[in-house]
Amino acid sequence: MALQLSIGETSATGPRSENQDALRVVTPAPALAASKGYLLGLADGVSQCADGGLAARATLQALALDFYSTPETWPVQHSLDRLLIAHNRWLQANGGGQPLLTTLTALVLRGRRYTLAHIGDSRAYLWRDGHLLRLTEDHVWEQPGMQHVLKRAMGLDQHLVVDYRDGELQVGDRFLLVSDGVWVCLSDKRIGELLQQGDDAEAICQALVGEAHRAGSQDNASALLVRVEQLPEAALADTLAQLEHWPLPPRLREGQEFEGWQIEGLLGESRQSLIYRVRDLDNQPWLLKTLPTSRADDEQAGPALLQEEWFLRRVAGRHFPELHALQQRQHLYYVQREYAGQTLAARLGQNGPLSLADWQDLAPRLIKALGLLHRRNIIHRDIKPENLLLGDDGELRVLDFGLAYCPGLTRDEAHSLPGTPSYIAPEAFVGSPPSAQQDLYAAGVTLYQLLTGHYPYGEVEAFQHPRFGQPVPASRYRPDLPAWLDEVLNRALAANPTQRFETAEEWLLALESGERQSLNNRPRPLLEREPLLVWRSVALVSLLLNLLLAFMLLK
Repeated sequence: MALQLSIGETSATGPRSENQDALRVVTPAPALAASKGYLLGLADGVSQCADGGLAARATLQALALDFYSTPETWPVQHSLDRLLIAHNRWLQANGGGQPLLTTLTALVLRGRRYTLAHIGDSRAYLWRDGHLLRLTEDHVWEQPGMQHVLKRAMGLDQHLVVDYRDGELQVGDRFLLVSDGVWVCLSDKRIGELLQQGDDAEAICQALVGEAHRAGSQDNASALLVRVEQLPEAALADTLAQLEHWPLPPRLREGQEFEGWQIEGLLGESRQSLIYRVRDLDNQPWLLKTLPTSRADDEQAGPALLQEEWFLRRVAGRHFPELHALQQRQHLYYVQREYAGQTLAARLGQNGPLSLADWQDLAPRLIKALGLLHRRNIIHRDIKPENLLLGDDGELRVLDFGLAYCPGLTRDEAHSLPGTPSYIAPEAFVGSPPSAQQDLYAAGVTLYQLLTGHYPYGEVEAFQHPRFGQPVPASRYRPDLPAWLDEVLNRALAANPTQRFETAEEWLLALESGERQSLNNRPRPLLEREPLLVWRSVALVSLLLNLLLAFMLLK
């Protein structure tokens, strides 16, 4: 069952020569509607600016195009805010010396929730259970004679401040977006009365706009109405709706065929999951992950497994395992590609700490992978050598998304401390919520361990409440470590998160700039420093050798 809506819209120029209002309704394909939602917007261009109509149309066009290009794991408000800040700069830069100004009221309906973004003096209303609720505030000056002068609008200020509001949807909800050409001449009471006139959204919008102009509105008038006809199941994604139809697989045996997969054997078993080695019809190796039967009655286990699969699909790329499409799945599991290679934990156990050259090759790749993950708003929460696979193809891949977290999406239990204690950031032990910085700290511990064979603060046991002071410098175990690299690691491992790198990109920049500085400071070869002296010396030696040879021949 999917979200179903009824939508109507109307815009009229009125007594003005040009309609500077703009309306936009985006109803994407079902899969995109489920992951990103339906987008509806109303913009009212400011006529005193360079081109209010252009500002309004361009704003809705940018929003409609760019919103669906943002990662599906970003919360709706985060996506809208990033896009509107960028477009605000565009409006300021493209007015030919004059401001391009417009109001904006945008509504996103996704799943069972709505998110509203608003700036200016257009309005959004919600009709629910016989009551009309105004959802927006008019951003105008309150002084007499200035009630229609905007104090906030798209393109007006360099620092954009947008009002956001979100909430739960109910069947029968009616959301109405109107420009000031409507509400200035119609009271909230009258708007509520018109909203009750039948179920034809288009007819209601026409009635609102027509009555506003008959009541004396001298402005463009626009109305957009959406009615919630049906709500989807509360779920992570469409696949979660299949949970009741997907029983757990039976215990699989070596040589057995299961839904087109040839079972080669059980690779790993724990209280949380089962992992089987399997091959497809083309004899390609894969790993099938499912749940043990002991978790069949665990209401959170199934959604957590599918959430793990969903995360992996959203971060598809060279740094992460490839997922199989699974067109005909009939049980609860997912399948990812198996790669030849070994984990960094296995490599550390077999060969000891990495050489400095190998470490400097590997560290940026791990940090880049985390940067990609964090840009998709996903936090891994279990970065450690055991979950990093160095493939025989030379690629470094991040494994095991069983503890991954997405703000606004993942259910996080209070007082839980997911992860491996020695890699958990100090602030997490005192209750700080999951953050990208905690992943970067875990990466710092991992890289420190791969370089030294030790933990920077010593090994932390489960249920221990550790105290963090200063990490042991890696150079104590590795005298060959350059001073700049020692400093970079110390910063990555600082107990105080404000002293660490904020992002993976900042850490990468520190690595790259430190390495360049190190190369620039190294002693240059004599040929590079004194090429003329070197070649003169070579010529002199050659001359002396020739003279010596001639003397010997004459004797």
